[in-house]
Amino acid sequence: MAKSSFKLKILYGEGDAEVATTQAASMEKAGHQVTTATGRKEVEAALKQGSFDLVILGPTLTRNDRHHLPYMVKKAHEGLRVLVLHADGGRHPYVDAATDTGRSIESILETIASMMAQQAAVTNR
Repeated sequence: MAKSSFKLKILYGEGDAEVATTQAASMEKAGHQVTTATGRKEVEAALKQGSFDLVILGPTLTRNDRHHLPYMVKKAHEGLRVLVLHADGGRHPYVDAATDTGRSIESILETIASMMAQQAAVTNR
């Protein structure tokens, strides 16, 4: 797994702590700093305590959490990017990107890099 050219501070929320730990390790191996949170309350608390470049909402969060939390992210930090795993982000105005079910961690890391490259291109205009 190649190191990312963008070192990001990521808040990674999951409903299952074991899944969060495993996926976060892969993101860290790719060069990112990852803070994990289990469940909606921990994600909301982390948003209040720190600043992040990207919030990733994982598939083991409830469907309601994956729908509700993007609003909370944008309310807490305007401009903060949101990636939802296992969702249809095209219908959610506060989701910057979404992935399909069953995507590999490598594919997710590619999506992260693509999102940040797009943001950098917009910022540099």
